[in-house]
Amino acid sequence: MAMVGLFWIAEGDVYVGAKPAGLAPGVRLTPEGVLALGDRQSGMWPWEDVHALAVEHAPVKSLKRHVGAAFDMALTLGLGGGDEAPTMTVRITDAADATTDLTAYTAPAVGYSRTEHDLSCALLARLTEGAGTLLTTLAAMSDWGRTHEGGTPRAAEREGLLREWVDG
Repeated sequence: MAMVGLFWIAEGDVYVGAKPAGLAPGVRLTPEGVLALGDRQSGMWPWEDVHALAVEHAPVKSLKRHVGAAFDMALTLGLGGGDEAPTMTVRITDAADATTDLTAYTAPAVGYSRTEHDLSCALLARLTEGAGTLLTTLAAMSDWGRTHEGGTPRAAEREGLLREWVDG
């Protein structure tokens, strides 16, 4: 399993945000469509019905966020609770301009880098450009996940992968 931008790639599966465990909310991207996971959200949106795909409220790294996360962790440990990860919203817009908001947990505690965030948003937009682009891009992401070992790569490699997938 590895985090690349806003994506969590586990073997051949691609998730927006962290891979959910149990009944936790999450969003999986499949060749067939966008799949909502979790006990409070469900549904499948075939790619031909997805006009736009975007992420809102994804935390972006900053000094203020880093200090805040450290403070929150210290407070949580001191009070003995609150181990829930931050979430972001995955917004699906269909051809009729109706929107559906899904929840996904974020992977990093202090946020994503601005570059990885922006490249990930561009990649999500690319997935809605048509079947050929979608299938090629998702296949490249899945293939990388199946062959990659050793956890999450360093920032420069993650950014390189995202650029490669955006440029197709």
